[in-house]
Amino acid sequence: MLKLSCNGLDRVHSLAQCGFTGWPVYVVPRWRRIEVPGFRSPAGRAFPVVAVVSDKDGAVATRVEAEAGTLADRLRLGRLTEDGLSYKEKFIVRSYEVGINKTATVETIANLLQEVGCNHAQSVGYSTDGFATTPTMRKLRLIWVTARMHIEIYKYPAWSDVVEIETWCQGEGRVGTRRDFILKDYATDQVIGRATSKWVMMNQDTRRLQKVSDDVREEYLVFCPREPRLAIPEEDSNSLKKIPKLEDPAQYSRFELVPRRADLDMNQHVNNVTYIGWVLESMPQEIIDTHELQSITLDYRRECGQNDIVDSLTSVETIQGGAEAVPELKGTNGSAMTREDKQERQQFLHLLRLSTDGLEINRGRTEWRKKAPR
Repeated sequence: MLKLSCNGLDRVHSLAQCGFTGWPVYVVPRWRRIEVPGFRSPAGRAFPVVAVVSDKDGAVATRVEAEAGTLADRLRLGRLTEDGLSYKEKFIVRSYEVGINKTATVETIANLLQEVGCNHAQSVGYSTDGFATTPTMRKLRLIWVTARMHIEIYKYPAWSDVVEIETWCQGEGRVGTRRDFILKDYATDQVIGRATSKWVMMNQDTRRLQKVSDDVREEYLVFCPREPRLAIPEEDSNSLKKIPKLEDPAQYSRFELVPRRADLDMNQHVNNVTYIGWVLESMPQEIIDTHELQSITLDYRRECGQNDIVDSLTSVETIQGGAEAVPELKGTNGSAMTREDKQERQQFLHLLRLSTDGLEINRGRTEWRKKAPR
């Protein structure tokens, strides 16, 4: 991976000089640019958006870009791809983002996914308040909330490595949307991880879920691939596999976890990345010492607030045939190589619940692989 030595810094500086830190300017023969009104920031400031329009029929193409972004927009190492249907951004792994293995933690990866998703939404003119809402959603007080997140990590980046993340969204039935991610080592172009997530709409005031209306769907589908594009093929994947409820007594547990103020997000509930940390709190130490997380799937079932107290439960998942280990993976899609010894992989079920009444907050499944010898 790219280490930020003097040469690495020179490369990043050269990227900035080549325009990676600013908004891309597309040169399209015989097309004209027009401003599309209607996008405004919460403060009322106009957020000019430029669409590419065909001289032939006047149809608005899908490529949209902000004509004048903020200072952060100009310095950010991210931009829409050439077709305007996905977004790529580069991140340097900071020292405070690595854990005991001297590599980025899964929470770091999840935070970067959240960041690149929000930056993608802002790059096409959606609200700059962090909610990635369309004009119709803001009018109706609707926000996006996470329903499921699945992350696969094939190789963890280390401190000072540069990671490039590509993301795009697409429709997911009548009740939500889907956002996928591909993570690459920027120095080698190697795929080091993939992720997929499902989101549903919630009323910001009543906290009730709501179906995606045709108006909202039309507003965001214009920025989505025309054909389904999946970061993780769904066959032989844990990304869609149902997570059964973990019954008491669990093999491992941590009780009375308390949210910190810093765990709350802009929607006034516990940020979805915090749940990952809570799930891992009840993992057995012997697995933490000898294995590393390969994949994590979380189903979000209930909001958690600042005053809630949470229990974290974990048990080894018994798979078909009675074994308590993960079956051999196919090794496809840039995933980690298969292992002849199936006992080198372990799979666990997780449950987060309210300590007071036992109501479910989150169900989860994790896969762990044996750490490579050093």
